[in-house]
Amino acid sequence: TSLSKISNELDKLMITLQKGEIITSELIERNIGISKDYNVFELNNALSKRDILKANRIAKYFGDNIKDHPLLVTVASLFNHFQKILIYHTLNDKSKNNVASALKINPFFVNDYVLASRNYSKKQLLNIFTLLRSYDLKSKGVDNNSSNDGQLLKELIFQILH
Repeated sequence: TSLSKISNELDKLMITLQKGEIITSELIERNIGISKDYNVFELNNALSKRDILKANRIAKYFGDNIKDHPLLVTVASLFNHFQKILIYHTLNDKSKNNVASALKINPFFVNDYVLASRNYSKKQLLNIFTLLRSYDLKSKGVDNNSSNDGQLLKELIFQILH
């Protein structure tokens, strides 16, 4: 989210590049440390697929690196993701282009929401929104005296998946 941080990281990457070398995700991960396996998009994807192992691995990584993955940002991303799944449920016209337009996503990602809608009913989604609100408040200290953000995220992921 910080343009100056992105600029600094790109400057570092440019120093390490050999002439004619192509920038790949592996190169970025090795030199900058952004993992393609442990980011909020992969967490959303794992939850959509109900991939318990992957979701828990990401939650543990986020919990161990809470400064890089603040709970408030993660909860906001989860809210947006599950909101799109709920919107998908409400659409009468579920053609690829209509879904992409309604969800404001690239048509390439429509199948991800089709799968997610099969894994989460409207009732489950409403329960998830309640959980997200509750854990958002807990991360701000409401009804939470001892759990850190890493523990809260792990609890939240468990509750969403079970």
